[in-house]
Amino acid sequence: MAQKNSKSLYLVALALFLGGIGYLLFSGFTQNSVYFLNVSEALATPQDKLHTVRLFGTVAADGLTMLDGAPGVRFRLEDKDNTSKTVWVLYKGAVPDTFKPGVEVIIEGGLAPGEDTFKARTLMTKCPSKYQKENRG
Repeated sequence: MAQKNSKSLYLVALALFLGGIGYLLFSGFTQNSVYFLNVSEALATPQDKLHTVRLFGTVAADGLTMLDGAPGVRFRLEDKDNTSKTVWVLYKGAVPDTFKPGVEVIIEGGLAPGEDTFKARTLMTKCPSKYQKENRG
């Protein structure tokens, strides 16, 4: 009889352990899942689906302004393939040294309902030297 109780105890412990692991996996995936879109895809997506996304594009040559009195920038993000598709971005934070017009960037943030400016929480620039093949002669 003592052997049956110990088997039951092990089965209950295993079920609790597996249930805990399952919960951690499920909550980790749902909290960290973020859509990754280019500008054209973001413009074609309903606004209520853009509260947490990553956007990829190129910093437009015009419209780039640094924020007064605080670190940050306001700029237009162009679609890499269709430069007529743009979205305004507001980023408050330290701007990378490599940030300038023509640079490819990835931003993460969201678009509040009824607003036309994407509010970025993170701003990352793509460093061309890491992604382009060196010419060795």
